[in-house]
Amino acid sequence: MGCYDRPWGIAGGWAIDLFVGNETRAHSDIEIAVLREDQRRLKNVLADWSFQKAVNGELLDWDLEMLELPIHELHGNHKRSEERLEFLLNEVENERWVFRRDPTITCPSSMLFPVSDEGIPYLHPAVVLLYKAKNPREKDHADFHVVKELLGDKDRQWLRSALEIHVPGHPWISHLREDIQYRQ
Repeated sequence: MGCYDRPWGIAGGWAIDLFVGNETRAHSDIEIAVLREDQRRLKNVLADWSFQKAVNGELLDWDLEMLELPIHELHGNHKRSEERLEFLLNEVENERWVFRRDPTITCPSSMLFPVSDEGIPYLHPAVVLLYKAKNPREKDHADFHVVKELLGDKDRQWLRSALEIHVPGHPWISHLREDIQYRQ
C-alpha cells in the first residue's frame, strides 16, 4: 500500500492489535479499509493484483465498474506471489464516515484512520467494534475486552451510542456504560 496515496487503514483484528500495540491473538486474513470513492484508484495502483467483488456471498470478477452499496467487499490476489488481501469499502459524505448498515451513525472522517507507532494506518477501533457487534464471535468479544479500557471517554461514548442504535440491548453497551460511570 506504499504507493497508494489515498486514505486507508488495516481493518478487523489486526486494527485492534495496531491500536493496542501488540498481537493479542492469531489472525487468518488481512483486511484493509478504503474509501468507496477511491475504489478505481485502488485497482489502478495495484495493477499487479486481480480483484473480485463479493456479491451475495459469491466472488465475481470485478472490472472497473463503480461498485455501489450493498457491495462493500473486494478480494485481491497478487498475480505472481498469490498473496491475498480483503478490501472493505467505506462510505464518506461531507467529511463524515457513514456506517453502511445504518446511515444515521456517523463520525468525522478525520478520525477514521489513526496511525500506529510504527507508522501503519488502521481503522479506528470503535468503528471496527461496531462492525463486529452484529454477530459477534468469541474472537470479537475478546477484541472488545482488549480495547474497551484503552478507548478514550469520547470514543467509548460514541461506540455506546452507535451500539444502542445498531444492536440495542447488546451486552457491550452495559460494559461501556459501567466504564464511563466508573471514570466519572
